[in-house]
Amino acid sequence: MFNTIYRVFLRGIGRSSVRIITQNPKSRFVQLGTFASAATNKSKPRSENENQESFTINYLMNTFGFSPQKALSASKYVNFDSKEKPDSVVAMWKSRGFTAEQIVQMVKRNPLIMVCDPHMTILPKIEFFLSLGMPESDMVSIFCGAPNIFKRSLEKQIKPSYNYIKSLFESNGKSFGSMRRLAEIFCCDIQSQLLPNIDVLREAGVLESKIVELLQTQPRALMVRRERFKKVVEEVKELGFRPSSSKFIVAVHAIRSMNKLTWEKKVVLYKKWGWSEGEIISAFEKHPYCMMISTDKITPKMDFLINKMGFESSYVLSRPSLLSYSLGNRIIPRCSVYKVLLEKGLINKVKVSMLVYTEKKFLQRFVQRYEGEAPGLLKLYEKELALSKI
Repeated sequence: MFNTIYRVFLRGIGRSSVRIITQNPKSRFVQLGTFASAATNKSKPRSENENQESFTINYLMNTFGFSPQKALSASKYVNFDSKEKPDSVVAMWKSRGFTAEQIVQMVKRNPLIMVCDPHMTILPKIEFFLSLGMPESDMVSIFCGAPNIFKRSLEKQIKPSYNYIKSLFESNGKSFGSMRRLAEIFCCDIQSQLLPNIDVLREAGVLESKIVELLQTQPRALMVRRERFKKVVEEVKELGFRPSSSKFIVAVHAIRSMNKLTWEKKVVLYKKWGWSEGEIISAFEKHPYCMMISTDKITPKMDFLINKMGFESSYVLSRPSLLSYSLGNRIIPRCSVYKVLLEKGLINKVKVSMLVYTEKKFLQRFVQRYEGEAPGLLKLYEKELALSKI
């Protein structure tokens, strides 16, 4: 057994203390250690509050793997005086299908859920989602995606949110499918946030079916103050997007997801590759997702397509969807196949379909089809895919 010793200094009024915690890295849930104090410590006995804070920090670190700093920060809002209460919460989750890793994930995202009553607060919410007929795995995914739901009122927020979204979907001939994407909607105040933003879309002329589509795919886009959301919708209209088109709601999500500074940074990056501001807007209109790529991924993708593959910058500009694909998992492996086929004269021009096709169709059209003329093509492709996972 390897022991890791953590020293955590708790600030008190004119005094501090040192704790030693024993941790077993092989176990999923680490056993609770003991406090130790130096024999020479002459400080006064801790107050009850300080002891609770020490116990809480110890529990969060040993049970959930919190760092000393995060455990100390969380202890300002979460306090236990024994392990019975938090252990009962963990036991409730485990009995309802949550794995140890999922429980750790939830608690790290929101430590406050540890003070919920397991039978009065946690269980009724779990049972509500299961009563809707969803698989247990989907129920678990909802809470892992938005653990804040455990802190929301079942009667005042969760049920009304569900009933409203359900009626909206059904009136447009849609079904929930999986509600995992909608998890954070149950943490959102419908009256003050969701409904006003849906009204903004309706007033702008967005079709009801497109509103439902936005809720299905990017519900977080609607979880913002009405003033901010209205400004985003107006900006999208000014860019020339038609409210009736599917690209309109994608553009709303794109602009909603970043601030002005982030947008400008991406404009600067594209300009370095010869795109004018007008061309960048044109690319955004064709494929709004091209402005949602993180700044640290734009340059590597452009560099590979233009400098490594020899594509013209204008070619990428006319097909901005190319930039949405993963560099390691799709672009590089498939372009490796493309280069071999080009060198052997089996194809004579760039085929965008190579990147667009599904994995199955790509293998059929560009790998299996040329196995005779290009031996080892499949091995090359699989090697490139494996490298992307290292």
